[in-house]
Amino acid sequence: MSTPTKVAVVYYSSTGTIAEIGKQIALHAEKAGAEVRLLKAAELAPQAAIDSNPAWAANAAATADIPVATPEDIEWADAVVFGSPTRFGNVTSQLKQFIDTLGGLWAQGKLVDKVYSGFTSSATAHGGQESTLLALYNSFHHFGGIVVAPGYTDPAKFADGNPYGTSHVDAQGNNPVDDTTREAARIQAERVVKIASALKAGLAAG
Repeated sequence: MSTPTKVAVVYYSSTGTIAEIGKQIALHAEKAGAEVRLLKAAELAPQAAIDSNPAWAANAAATADIPVATPEDIEWADAVVFGSPTRFGNVTSQLKQFIDTLGGLWAQGKLVDKVYSGFTSSATAHGGQESTLLALYNSFHHFGGIVVAPGYTDPAKFADGNPYGTSHVDAQGNNPVDDTTREAARIQAERVVKIASALKAGLAAG
């Protein structure tokens, strides 16, 4: 019997939106038959900054039990789904620093032929969601990875409207993750598992 497809969901979240989307993607990847690790990037901000924002402090406490991602987790995975809120249309420094620690694996060719995908959030409707995901995907090309975006592969994708990955507009915390975003996370997770499983089987057969 073949081993389950292994999926690492690695995210950075300050006030909790990305953490919630990450949990949804992990949940649906497990339901699709994958073995999943839900992981967070290490925090770089000083404690004073975190404590100054009640939502940030609350999320830090609520996710204290989520393990911090390591390069070993990426080596382990057949597929990796990265999540980051947008920062000036780009990936957060916390997630980018983790990605930058993968140079050793990259040099050994251990990042190639894995499936990669991404998710994001922003405060406003045109706050850089697409540019953040596209910036994130630049790294995957350097890895020699297989970028698996959800596309418009399910009619429900026309509700959230983002073919690049799951995204959410949180309106500075006033719009919690809703059913539209949860459905987008489901579609993305199932597609990642489907393609990663097919790729894994094909490589094993070859």
